Amino acid sequence: MANMKKAGLRPVFLNLLQIRLPHGGVLSIVHRVTGVLLVLAIPLFIYLLQLLNSGTDGFSQALALLHGLPGKIFLSLTVWVLIQHSLSGIRHLMMDMGISYDKNIARKTADTVFALGLLMVIVTGVAIWL
Repeated sequence: MANMKKAGLRPVFLNLLQIRLPHGGVLSIVHRVTGVLLVLAIPLFIYLLQLLNSGTDGFSQALALLHGLPGKIFLSLTVWVLIQHSLSGIRHLMMDMGISYDKNIARKTADTVFALGLLMVIVTGVAIWL
């Protein structure tokens, strides 16, 4: 490593699995992925909204879709994505205001976001699956 610094070279990792990101870096990637998943879910929500507004038959069909196993899985994943994205966004806004720039505080807030997201998904998941 010292020879690389003297030569002006920097280490290159070709295997992405060898790169160890800090907790905040992982949370940032998760925030971006959940944002993309929310955008991709928009057409499905528009379809459900169209069914719900099309009368009693459409309403019954939408309820049947949501009460089935694929519907419950879709709702559970969407709730997790929305909660995780929202909590990550709040953390990023706090960092934009200058809060949690310290390395230890940033790690704790990232862990807190992951833990709160998991806890909130468990609580809402119970309501979805009952």
